[in-house]
Amino acid sequence: MSKDLYSILGVDKNASDDEIKKAYRKLAHKHHPDKKGGDEAKFKEINGAYQTLSDKQKRGQYDQFGQTFEGASNGAGGGAAGGGFDFNFGQASGNAGGGFEDLFSDLFSQTGFGGASAPGEKVGSDIAVDIEITFKEMALGVEKEVELYKKILCKHCDGTGAKNKNTKTCNACGGAGKVHKTMRSMFGAIQQVVVCEKCHGKGQIPKDKCDKCGGDGVVRDYQKVNIKIPAGIESGQTIRATGHGEMPAGGGHAGNLFITIHVKSEPGFERSNDDIVSRAEISFSQASLGDKIDVKTIEGVMRMKVSAGTQSGDIFKIKNKGINREDRFGRGSHLVKIAVKTPKSLTRDQRRLVKKLQEEGL
Repeated sequence: MSKDLYSILGVDKNASDDEIKKAYRKLAHKHHPDKKGGDEAKFKEINGAYQTLSDKQKRGQYDQFGQTFEGASNGAGGGAAGGGFDFNFGQASGNAGGGFEDLFSDLFSQTGFGGASAPGEKVGSDIAVDIEITFKEMALGVEKEVELYKKILCKHCDGTGAKNKNTKTCNACGGAGKVHKTMRSMFGAIQQVVVCEKCHGKGQIPKDKCDKCGGDGVVRDYQKVNIKIPAGIESGQTIRATGHGEMPAGGGHAGNLFITIHVKSEPGFERSNDDIVSRAEISFSQASLGDKIDVKTIEGVMRMKVSAGTQSGDIFKIKNKGINREDRFGRGSHLVKIAVKTPKSLTRDQRRLVKKLQEEGL
């Protein structure tokens, strides 16, 4: 009997999307096969459960029909989940599910409909990293260089896997890169044209294996990637950089890179949508008579005019010194919340002056 998908992720059946995503991230980090002590079988099982439960339609189908319905896979790794910033690890395959959707996807890929990938086309593993940025970088946007240790194309053989780049025609497909495969379905036997597993669709195989990569066409090495982080990103949000994950052995497409952003707090600054909020203390005389005060902003110290008669809690606005609106015009504002400071002790002369003000009703 197949395991319950909720149990695999360790969440309740009524768990929210956010709870499911957090549980997946934690377990995927723990069991990723590239980590010490990782478990590839467990990782694939976790990934398969997430592919179903992270998709509202598939989750609804699973809740209603269980493991027998499309989308409730047995744990084989699927493609990148959903869209947007959905988080996904692991080896992805163009046709991992094996349900109705995959059957028709395979048929359309042969006839040119739907733009589907060729059956058997390989996609490399996704990579997940965390980046910490400053409050100012969050407000203005920033580009960060990330160094990754991952599987990349072997420079020695240009990814061919062949020593001295010498190849020969694949004897499994005759150089076509594709082979015919018969698949049984409810409609009977259906013949498919799929990517040749021996040459991975290249039509060529190494005469002798590359000494550097052992014929895989990929090696592990360091690679630097520039990531543009948009202004206004929330701490904990994840950016997907398509095609910056690992290359699969034997050729194919690189997986994706998922970057989770952590915004470092800045003492004295708070965020309110597109605005930045800070606090300034002024004296009773400054509040009464008005003055110019120094205000710290993300771009340095600025002089701001305080009007006569200012009260505690009043807010002054410095326009265009807040958070960049990359999707809209302009920037937010810097809001300064005023606190009128009451002295804790007074000299004799000061007490006399305050007493006089009191007698005059001020």
